[in-house]
Amino acid sequence: MDSKASAVWKGNLKGGSGAISSASGELSDTAYTFATRFEGSAGTNPEELIAAAHAGCFSMAFSAQLGEAGLTPDHVTTTATVTLEMLDGGPTVTKIHLETTARVPGASQEAFDTAANNAKTGCPISRLLNATISLNAVLEA
Repeated sequence: MDSKASAVWKGNLKGGSGAISSASGELSDTAYTFATRFEGSAGTNPEELIAAAHAGCFSMAFSAQLGEAGLTPDHVTTTATVTLEMLDGGPTVTKIHLETTARVPGASQEAFDTAANNAKTGCPISRLLNATISLNAVLEA
């Protein structure tokens, strides 16, 4: 299965602007700029999109891992934080932190932790990224 997205950039690095679109149409000419990427201005940026992809991928993978343990979550909620740092070689994504909370009836802490860690290392976006990926998983009562 292939997924496609495209980006167009116009102008120089600091004064220019870009637009990101996805083949599904969910993103359609979504604007991004130097300021939204490096200066904290409102708007999206590639790192935010990676965070969204990782949060979604992890949540699905976690649900699958719980299912393999005979457990069904009521919900899995994940936030991914992507850290972009300025290194000698240029801007680099150096780490991603996953913060997840799930309500899983009948889950022991051990089964929960095993499923969370398996999802962290096994979800396709985790396997794609060349960054340190951390996780904090909370089992709700």
